[in-house]
Amino acid sequence: MKATIDIPDELYRKVKAKSALLGKSVREVTVELFRQWIEGDERPPAGAGDWLEAFRKLQVPADTPGPTARELLEEGRRRLLSEG
Repeated sequence: MKATIDIPDELYRKVKAKSALLGKSVREVTVELFRQWIEGDERPPAGAGDWLEAFRKLQVPADTPGPTARELLEEGRRRLLSEG
């Protein structure tokens, strides 16, 4: 299957250079990474754990009483409008 994706120019140049150093095509690297991702265990990438763990601690279960996201957004908009 052919797929077209948008990749930032600088990132693509780095991928192309590194894959050439390894004697692989960009296609081979892409397929390999897709396979690793599909077969992987959903762990966050190295270095992502700190902020990701902090974010997870902030999550509130859906059944927790309190304002809805819409109510919070409307409250923030009202506050911004009154300050401006």
